[in-house]
Amino acid sequence: MDSKRVLFISQEIHPYLPENKISSTTLALAKKTNNSGHQVRVFMPRFGVINERRHQLHEVIRLSGMNVVINDMDMPLIIKVASVPGARMQVYFIDNEEYFKRKFTYTDADGKYFEDNDERTLFFSKGAIDTVEKLGWKPDVIHVHGWMSALIPMYLKLFQSENPIFKDAKVIFSAYDNGFEGTLGPKLKAGMEFDEIDPSLTEGLEAPTSVDLQKLAAKYSDMLILGEENTDEVAEYAKSIGVEVIDGSTFMDQPEEAIKVYESLLVESDAE
Repeated sequence: MDSKRVLFISQEIHPYLPENKISSTTLALAKKTNNSGHQVRVFMPRFGVINERRHQLHEVIRLSGMNVVINDMDMPLIIKVASVPGARMQVYFIDNEEYFKRKFTYTDADGKYFEDNDERTLFFSKGAIDTVEKLGWKPDVIHVHGWMSALIPMYLKLFQSENPIFKDAKVIFSAYDNGFEGTLGPKLKAGMEFDEIDPSLTEGLEAPTSVDLQKLAAKYSDMLILGEENTDEVAEYAKSIGVEVIDGSTFMDQPEEAIKVYESLLVESDAE
């Protein structure tokens, strides 16, 4: 198959954050896809815990001056980039001082989840989409990983279906058992409705769990991949609405299997 463009959007990627199922799988898939001759772009949040000097992050000046509207607030969007060690591949970091400067990921020093994780989720999802559009880089496959990225499939399908950058892309969501305890706050639903998403589409998101968010992502994706075990509830929901579900729990060790999935989706798309 000719070289294709594969976009990875993940809440965690190694080596910028510690190794776990989601960070290691995202890295393995991106590197294997890139080494197989396809073009790759990778996006993640620029959590404050990431050491910018060690990983040689630098701001992308040509993408400066962008804002993301969150609940009627213009929040500056800062884009940084770094090269993955040992790979000819770059990672783009979605940054904002209000949401990501703190030296933690999802919880504070006492292990308490940040109250604005709802707004941070909105910002990251919308910021990643806006950045890809500003880059003018047209992906063939968009592979989304984890609950903090879970709004991306919905926003792509509702707002970008006629955008030439995104309209032909196949969207895949990978579900993981690394969610947060409890629920996100009400500003997630409020922000979605401020963006003029019909309230009938945000039912049940007043205080969403990580499972709720992953179900939402599955609903607007072309395929659901089970990134690890204990994601049965998301899988059953996806099957009930006719979304194809495949087991991707071995992709970290066998990333070539994911590339077969990407290529099969594109072959089906070409045949339509």
